[in-house]
Amino acid sequence: MSFCLDTYLQQSDNYEIHASKAGFKDCAMIIRFKADDIVYIKPGDEVLGVRVIGIPPIPIGFDNEKGTVFLPYTKPCHGTSVVELPIDEEEVEKIRKLDTGNKK
Repeated sequence: MSFCLDTYLQQSDNYEIHASKAGFKDCAMIIRFKADDIVYIKPGDEVLGVRVIGIPPIPIGFDNEKGTVFLPYTKPCHGTSVVELPIDEEEVEKIRKLDTGNKK
């Protein structure tokens, strides 16, 4: 399955924004607080069709019960947001393969 986050956010209402126009450190803290399970990736890694930018290590969180992912989404000139959206197991596995094991 191919997925593009930019397209998804434009065409769907099935997501939640937990923070917007925030700093990256605040968004990372929110992800660590809200997620059941967290992996850490490097800046520039591709998640759901977009390159993730931020201060390494970048947390990507999962809510296993709801089947959702929490990720920081940075748009230049708009700041960083924490977006929670549904995700299928295939995409979860792709993200898990990016895990650096570097926990902060």
